[in-house]
Amino acid sequence: MPAEWEPHRATWLTWPHRLSDWPGRFAPIRGVYAEIVRRLSRVERVRIIVRDRAMETKARAVLRRAGADESRIDYFRFPTDRSWARDYGPIFVRSGRGRGGLAVADFRFNAWAKYPDWRRDDRVASRAAGALRLQTVAPEVEVEGERRRLVLEGGGIDVNGRGCLLTTEECLLSPVQERNPGLSREALESALARYLGARKVLWLGRGIAGDDTHGHVDDLARFVDPRTVVAVEERNPDDENHQPLLENLERLWRMTDQDGKPLLVVTLPMPRPLGFDGQRLPASYANFYLANGLVLVPTFNDPADRVALSILSDLFPDREVTGIHCVDLVWGLGTLHCMTHEEPAD
Repeated sequence: MPAEWEPHRATWLTWPHRLSDWPGRFAPIRGVYAEIVRRLSRVERVRIIVRDRAMETKARAVLRRAGADESRIDYFRFPTDRSWARDYGPIFVRSGRGRGGLAVADFRFNAWAKYPDWRRDDRVASRAAGALRLQTVAPEVEVEGERRRLVLEGGGIDVNGRGCLLTTEECLLSPVQERNPGLSREALESALARYLGARKVLWLGRGIAGDDTHGHVDDLARFVDPRTVVAVEERNPDDENHQPLLENLERLWRMTDQDGKPLLVVTLPMPRPLGFDGQRLPASYANFYLANGLVLVPTFNDPADRVALSILSDLFPDREVTGIHCVDLVWGLGTLHCMTHEEPAD
């Protein structure tokens, strides 16, 4: 699996349509998506999944008003349950076969083992591969003599493109999250090696408070080059994120890459706790997205916004680092990385 900072052919996302994903705050969400598409379409193609012709027509109108580059936008009519394309969209891998050596690893999606409606989302990766005429591989594991399709979401992993993969025990190993019940750590590592080329899996512990996904790593720690990981920290000892994030940092400080070299760890702040209607929201600067020559960073009307943007600007001196206001978007329990998925260049 290529690293996110490698050249892209396109970015995939799903046009927002489910009002209950942003209860009471859906009205501004299309505008946020339009701003993101406008910026992405300046640097690469954008592939937008829509439910039908009517939704495509509405999306085109919104994006035209926003000033997006329509010549760089493709539409694919696939039915979906939700808009978080990172988790059910196509995970592209280099296979040595097919167009440019690309193929799609079609992991099973079960709505984070939390929601009953997921079957339309689960079919998106194979539909996308068919539209692009790419080979698909359906990763399978054996549990108690039975072959099962492996459950995995894109937000649950991060890779350096050289054989290292970051994930969390809460996401893939917790006995209560029911993604792959009965599957051992060793069997998971073997599957990640086979289907994503992971020579070494780096296990963090728990995710951030308010995370609806049971510990996705893209709110915690991200590779920014083959040896450097940027990770969030909470310095307030009274905050519920303080101890889990400190434990993750302590693990990272002891870790090495696929060649046994120590990781370089850079810390990002966390914004002050953000909530709505009594619910803690998973606001994190680690949920940034890397596009061609561009870094989109979630911001939250917080003093730490400027600090996070400065740190990421230093880490990506050859890219434009841009903040996207995500106070409304995060009410849907995700932000920029959760809604996008990269398609590597051929």
